[in-house]
Amino acid sequence: MSEMNPATARLAELRLIPVVAIEDANQAPALAEALLAGGLPCVEITFRTAAAPEAIAAMAQVEDLLVGAGTVLNVDQAERAVANGARFIVSPGLDPATVRWCLEREIAVFPGIATPTDLMGAMALGLEVVKLFPAETLGGLGALKALAGPFPGLKFIPTGGVSAENLADWLAHPRVLACGGSWMVARKLIASGDFVEITRRVRAAVDLVG
Repeated sequence: MSEMNPATARLAELRLIPVVAIEDANQAPALAEALLAGGLPCVEITFRTAAAPEAIAAMAQVEDLLVGAGTVLNVDQAERAVANGARFIVSPGLDPATVRWCLEREIAVFPGIATPTDLMGAMALGLEVVKLFPAETLGGLGALKALAGPFPGLKFIPTGGVSAENLADWLAHPRVLACGGSWMVARKLIASGDFVEITRRVRAAVDLVG
C-alpha cells in the first residue's frame, strides 16, 4: 500500500469509528466530551440529519478529535462537510465524482462497496481502503473473505450490523482497517442527553478493541 492519508492512518490506529446521527447540533460539544472521556477520539457525523454540517463544525473545533462526515452522497455534501472541518468522507456507495473530488484535495474518502464490480471501480479510482456496507446484511465475515480474496491490495471498514457482540471477530481479520458502528452513540441516547451512558458504552467498546 502507498503511504496512508494522516486521517486514514489515525483511524487504523483507533480501529473503531462511532457513527453518529445527531438532530441538535447544540449537543455536539457534549457528545465530543463523551467520546474523548471514553477514549475514542474520532467520530463520523452522518448527513442523515439537517444538523450534520453545524455539528461537524462544532466537533471539529475540539482538540484531538478526528471528525469525518458519513452518508455523503455527492460532491456538494462533501464540499459542505470539508468546509465545516471534516477530515474524512464516508459514503454508502461508490460515486466516482465524490471520490475524485476528495482525492484531488487529499481528503480521505471511504466509499461503500458491496460487490466485486464496486471493488474494481474503487481500485480504478486509486483507492486502497473502502467501506464494506451493509456488512452483516451482505453476509458478515464470510462476505468479506469472499470479496477480499481477488483484491489483495484493499483494506475494509465494515459498517452496518457491527456490534459489541461481533466487533472482535471483525477486527481479527487482517484486511479490516477499522469498523464503523452506532451502538455506542445510539440516536436515542444523544437525543435524551444521556452522555454518561454514551461514555460507558464507548469505554466498553474501546476495551473490546484492546
